[in-house]
Amino acid sequence: MTNRTTHLLLTISPLALIAATPAFAQNQPVTTAPVTAASEGQQPDESTIVVTGTRRNDRTLADSPVPIDVIGGDQLTSSGLGETNKILNNLVPSFNFPQPSIADGTDAVRPASLRGLSPDQVLVLVNGKRRHVSALLNINGTVGRGSAAVDLNNIPTLAIERIEVLRDGAASQYGSDAIAGVINVRLKRASSGGRAQASYGRYVTTLDGVANVTGLALTGGQPSLDPTDGRYLAVTTDGERKVRDGDLWTIGANLGVPLTSSGGFVNLTAEYRDRDATNRQGFDIRPNYARPTSTTFDPREITFNRINFRYGDAKTEDYGFFLNGGLPLDTAGAEIYAFASYNKRDSESAANYRQQSNGVTGAGGANRDYSTIAPNTTPSVANFTPLTPDGYLPLIQTDLKDYSATLGVRGEIAGWKVDGSTQYGKNKFDYTIADTINASLGTASPRVFDAGGIGYGQFVTNLDFSREYQAGFAKPLSVAVGAEFRREDFQIRPGQLESYIAGPLYRAPIPGSNLAACTTAGGVLSGTTCTFPGRAAAPRSQGFGGFPASARRDVSRNNVSAYVELDTDPLPGWTTTVAARFERYSDFGTSLNGKFATRFEISPGIALRGAISNGFRAPSLQQQYFTTVSTNFISGVAVDILTLGVNDPVAQRLGAKPLKPEKSTNLSVGATLNPMRGLTVTIDGYQIKLKDRIVLTENLGASSNAATDTLARALINDTSIGAARFFINGLDTTTRGIDVVGNYRFAAGPSRWTLTAAYNYNKSEIDRRIVDLGPLAAASNIVLFGRVEGIRFEKGQPRDKVVLSADGRMGAFGLTARTTRYGKVVSPNTATPISAPTSLDAYGPDDVFLSPKWITDLELRASPVKSVEVALGANNLFDVYPDRLAFGPRPASVGGVYPVTQAFLPYSNFSPFGFNGRFLYGRVSVDF
Repeated sequence: MTNRTTHLLLTISPLALIAATPAFAQNQPVTTAPVTAASEGQQPDESTIVVTGTRRNDRTLADSPVPIDVIGGDQLTSSGLGETNKILNNLVPSFNFPQPSIADGTDAVRPASLRGLSPDQVLVLVNGKRRHVSALLNINGTVGRGSAAVDLNNIPTLAIERIEVLRDGAASQYGSDAIAGVINVRLKRASSGGRAQASYGRYVTTLDGVANVTGLALTGGQPSLDPTDGRYLAVTTDGERKVRDGDLWTIGANLGVPLTSSGGFVNLTAEYRDRDATNRQGFDIRPNYARPTSTTFDPREITFNRINFRYGDAKTEDYGFFLNGGLPLDTAGAEIYAFASYNKRDSESAANYRQQSNGVTGAGGANRDYSTIAPNTTPSVANFTPLTPDGYLPLIQTDLKDYSATLGVRGEIAGWKVDGSTQYGKNKFDYTIADTINASLGTASPRVFDAGGIGYGQFVTNLDFSREYQAGFAKPLSVAVGAEFRREDFQIRPGQLESYIAGPLYRAPIPGSNLAACTTAGGVLSGTTCTFPGRAAAPRSQGFGGFPASARRDVSRNNVSAYVELDTDPLPGWTTTVAARFERYSDFGTSLNGKFATRFEISPGIALRGAISNGFRAPSLQQQYFTTVSTNFISGVAVDILTLGVNDPVAQRLGAKPLKPEKSTNLSVGATLNPMRGLTVTIDGYQIKLKDRIVLTENLGASSNAATDTLARALINDTSIGAARFFINGLDTTTRGIDVVGNYRFAAGPSRWTLTAAYNYNKSEIDRRIVDLGPLAAASNIVLFGRVEGIRFEKGQPRDKVVLSADGRMGAFGLTARTTRYGKVVSPNTATPISAPTSLDAYGPDDVFLSPKWITDLELRASPVKSVEVALGANNLFDVYPDRLAFGPRPASVGGVYPVTQAFLPYSNFSPFGFNGRFLYGRVSVDF
């Protein structure tokens, strides 16, 4: 938004207040009306009161000036998926939740996005109060790279009355993060009754395009290489691989309890979820063992288990507890309220498999015992001694603890409704790496490592006032003002020493040496550098290197803010909302934001609406201070990458600078139609311009720019590190799209139906790459945010999405049928474009184009007795998979070969619906 527009909004606010001053306040005391479990299960419709996007208490879904999706609790529990994010992905067209694998902690906390923006650009509220984000920073090459977002899967669906998804910028109303929109989770308030529920499901699937390998093709008892691609062994196959896995048990209960005879309630929810891992790996048909000679193979190749990876959902065990309560204080309607949660998730996922032959030729060997050769000895097959007999699969075990508590009082003082609350939330993530090795310690290496942990905490206290004035308008003028104080803290706990050190079997090259000095040191002189080929063991625990002692952090910041919001209908059928907000952060300064939204009913059942606003997102503490070393496989080669906080000396040598907030300008225009009873249609177009977007740099030292990489490695000055990266304000972007949602509710004889059709089109473009060169300016053609990340950013999420659903009830029977079309997605690979190797837009020979897919879900329900419901269902009924990745030789017109891993990791992490296949489940619910 321009300065002129902001000035206009700030001018409107005090003028409206002055005009309202002579009027008298409306006495509308807050009440705690009894709510039953049955009334909470009612399906939302256009008459539903919404509390997101406005601070009025009479705004309905039909007359909202901004688009809002309302998802009832029954819609959330009518699924076998067991995860709130997965369910929203099936229900909300502009919501995207890919499910990546082999992505470290992101396997346990997967990020979701709204309108194609970053996961941390949507604000999550619980009961209208800001929810704390996860401590985890997603630093891998997946959707949401570089973000720390709220983990919605920590909220059991049984605890939710409904979810309101505001699809519009709302930073002026709620503060930082509300650029793409707001997700407000409303907890159940029933004071009596409840529900107990148990479900079980598993995947019953056939992997599309993945051959079932029955054995190796032997010649004279010996394996042989595939004649079309010598990287693989020749095999025999029989059809496609069939899998039965991912058993999911979910047991939960929700209970409402009255507190006193005059009102008040406590609503309690407990849920236990146990999910086995899924594995969609193809057979790893690479030779696993060091070959005795060039013409023979190790005989163990014949019996080796070639399902040696884990590619799919992590194994998890979740415990979740939620409490929501309120207690009247007097007859005037004042009440004290509280809600709290505790969640614990134990998760186990896997890194990439380390083959037995890893380290045969040295250069960062992860399974070679370097103690058996001298420092100046060149590694070879003849002197190879493995640390483990068959190789190993590092397991990443995470212990997540999340808790929060909110206490507040609301009532009325001198005609003003007052709401004051205080809350604290904490998210902790601890890592244990099992079945792995720090090869630089050799045989002395532990096999299990405490790799350290991270934590994020948020304390918020706020005070809100609202009042209605008779100002001569068609509806009273609602005036809301308030202030908030927020304190955030972030910690990194280092792991045990062995998890991050470079042990004695790794020795860094010594530059500026001579023959005598190098000989004395036991090395081999190469030019003027003394090298140690017999001391090239991989340092740190494989799979996930522990947080080093130098990464220890305990940082915090605070924020104060104040807002004003005006909401009224100046004329019959004309709704307006004006808001402004001022914020001051202790670490980067101030922000001022405004919003104007309006809706005008042209004729009964037809209305136009629109909004304009500016907003911001503060750089997170994680983005400013997170530091770790992780192993990424780039073009099939393991590279240790150092992620740095912007204040780290190495990052500053590379040119890092303090981060600025992201700034947005949001514009939306739409229409609502109610042409006949029960039918509503909304159409909303939007544009979101973002400046100074915060992104991770390229892996400097292992990018596709040789000059930049050479200079970066010199500035990093640590030969055990392959590359480094840090956060920058690196992009200006524009996101444009359109949402169309239609709902039709009708009765057909004894049955009642709700039909829904929804469509989202979304396109993001990079307007400008911000290259603040710093010390790297000496390199030519420097790129800090390159081709791969750029294409992932613009095309790594579906361009469009369609949701068609039918939900019906007839007597004791119910049905939910839904089909969702996920549009085209591009997943770029690291191979540079052949004809334009320096292009930031051209496609490379290994880039993957995922075609649109339809995913169909079906659930049938029956109530044999009034309080019992039995359901059987299928998610992805027709067992649809994303396109299988190509492997082996590329087409002759291109030349070369596809990445070796695509033979056995057959599906892209960027599939918008995951790659687990068909899930069958049953559920029993008992209402009481």
